[in-house]
Amino acid sequence: MKIATYNVNGINARLPLLLQWLKEASPDIVCLQELKAPQERFPLKEINAAGYQAIWNGQKSWNGVAILAKNREITEVQRSLPGDPEDLQSRYIEAIIDQMVICCLYLPNGNPYPGAKFDYKLSWIKRLQRRTNQLIKMELPAILIGDFNIIPEPIDVYKPERWENDALYRIEVRKAYKELQKKGWLDSIRTLYPEEKIYTFWDYLYKAYDRNAGIRLDHILLSPYLSPQLQSGGVDRHVRGWEKSSDHAPVWIILDRSSKPR
Repeated sequence: MKIATYNVNGINARLPLLLQWLKEASPDIVCLQELKAPQERFPLKEINAAGYQAIWNGQKSWNGVAILAKNREITEVQRSLPGDPEDLQSRYIEAIIDQMVICCLYLPNGNPYPGAKFDYKLSWIKRLQRRTNQLIKMELPAILIGDFNIIPEPIDVYKPERWENDALYRIEVRKAYKELQKKGWLDSIRTLYPEEKIYTFWDYLYKAYDRNAGIRLDHILLSPYLSPQLQSGGVDRHVRGWEKSSDHAPVWIILDRSSKPR
């Protein structure tokens, strides 16, 4: 089974590119971030025509997340991260597909540091940790997938010394990412490629993509009850090079679902 995440940076503006990638890559499950579209403007007709069912949580101008599935039923669990009923930002949606809990997330950027946005990022991470701890305790096959807006290690960023006080690379958020791993969540791409420089985002400025001056922000973390099924994975880097593409590239893994956990 092929599972992917893609920050589309505007689903309607980049719909032709999304459909092109879906046809080319043919993932079974896709998590999308930064829809930048209100709920009623999600292009469901076009997504259905491409062979996918979908659930989504839209938001005008910013944020927005969605889960797509091909030839599989989607059972929605929740469309917000528990813990703060006053948080109206569309950054989380959770569903059950093929006996797996799919947690699609768009973690806050947090810049500028220091400030209120960084504080919001840290509080959001704490809420995420509480939910992920629940999933571990329930021994569920689960996936944390999406744009984490966290650069885990120096190998994950071009010229890391320039990022020390950026909210994406601050020690607080990197520590939180490591805490997830200590709890048993497997960073699938880094596990498959332990020493390679792999990026998932390249800024539009300064010809960052041409120079491969990127960062790794988009992650797929597997619970202990799924990690043995990891077979392969990668980044569809070439998609970032398409004309008018998102500044992110799709990230994907393949799981062997023939030996599902009981």
